[in-house]
Amino acid sequence: MTETLGRAVVVWWHDLDRWVVPSAAILSHHLPVGWRRTRLGDVVKLVSNAVKVEPSAEYKMAGVRLYGEGVFHRETVRGNEMSAHWISPLIPGALIYNRLFAWRASFAIVPPNLSGCYVSTEFPQFVPDPTRLMPEYLYLWCLTVQTLRAVNAASTGSAAVSRNRFREGFFLDFEMQLPPLPLQHKIVDTWKEARQAAASILVKTEQLERDIEAEFLDAIGIRVGLASPARGALVIPWSKLERWDLFYYRSDFITLEQCLNSIATAALGSVLRFESRGWQRSDFPQGIFRYVEISNVNKADGIVNSRLVSVEEVPSRATTLLHTGDLIISTTRPYLGAIAIVPGEYDHCVCSSGFALCTGSKGDKLLLQFVLEFLKSPAGLKQMERRMTGGLYPAITQDELEQIRIPVPPLSTQRQILERIGKRREKINTLKAEAKRRSEAAKEDVEAMILGVK
Repeated sequence: MTETLGRAVVVWWHDLDRWVVPSAAILSHHLPVGWRRTRLGDVVKLVSNAVKVEPSAEYKMAGVRLYGEGVFHRETVRGNEMSAHWISPLIPGALIYNRLFAWRASFAIVPPNLSGCYVSTEFPQFVPDPTRLMPEYLYLWCLTVQTLRAVNAASTGSAAVSRNRFREGFFLDFEMQLPPLPLQHKIVDTWKEARQAAASILVKTEQLERDIEAEFLDAIGIRVGLASPARGALVIPWSKLERWDLFYYRSDFITLEQCLNSIATAALGSVLRFESRGWQRSDFPQGIFRYVEISNVNKADGIVNSRLVSVEEVPSRATTLLHTGDLIISTTRPYLGAIAIVPGEYDHCVCSSGFALCTGSKGDKLLLQFVLEFLKSPAGLKQMERRMTGGLYPAITQDELEQIRIPVPPLSTQRQILERIGKRREKINTLKAEAKRRSEAAKEDVEAMILGVK
């Protein structure tokens, strides 16, 4: 017997695969009326749809974010660039998790828009029996504190946290308290309503961000037009002809260029120090490091996440050591604005080679925070979009990036602009905190409903 949650649990010796009893951390002693204690393997089916990797084919590979934050398109790679020989296409509506980080709540439901993506064998998928179990309810159940404790207990591997794998067999052997379908629908609806309420707050923050951008550009005298395809003949003076492609001379790009010509500007490469800072194994004596990918950085929040990586299994793109205060600029799909100044909490992380690294400003004409705000603005992003190349995987080269033009107003003006932006951002952070508070309260309510105590 073992004592779990204040009660004894009896396990048959032939059923004891490990010296833990994960299900005991999930199940309550008494079930509400109409509920059933059910083995997961009886209500979900493990998907077996692996396909052999073709060296000449390109694959859109997906990943699963931590803490229930969903599935995302991670990168597009050719088969001959992959170490895996077999991969699986995503099944919309299936529950998926990352075996390596299930203990960190890496569970999600596959959305329809990622049906063309693939995952490695580290991401098993499960299809619930629709007559007994809703996928969304299963997802919520996986994110409860009790379930995650059981997942942590059932994960196997070496001492390093990056090695703890949650095997499919353990998941299928878990037992859950399964309420009737109508109650599952009610719990899922409660969760969706709470998400919508939080989302409405975030819509306000997005509008405030747009207001900040508009005020910022107005303060430095720049107008950005709407994108529109070129029609009819296009005449370019020979002295102005930089590239032969028509896209480069789109009307909104030309309008922006004319605005920049009317104010004092400097090329990015002349005002920032670009460097290439590699890392060595001796930098990480514990054998693991935190890896920041392009998908871990967004325009609104900067660096929002990282993942643990073993120095023995380093992704080929994990090349650059980060320090607090560095400016990183995504050169892949730069129009998305994955640009950030590295905060202290991400000091000594490693980032993808898909970022350009700037270690500070040259001279005293520009504040690095001002440069960041401009690069994330429509005026900065349009310049990068104009200079990028490639169809499926558009990117901007280092040489082209260094030609991006940055306004150079007086330092006093830069500080005034940043001060106004800071006040706006305080309001945005207050709204985001409110959205987070509501989400956490709703999570507690939903978890209580799943456990049958509310």
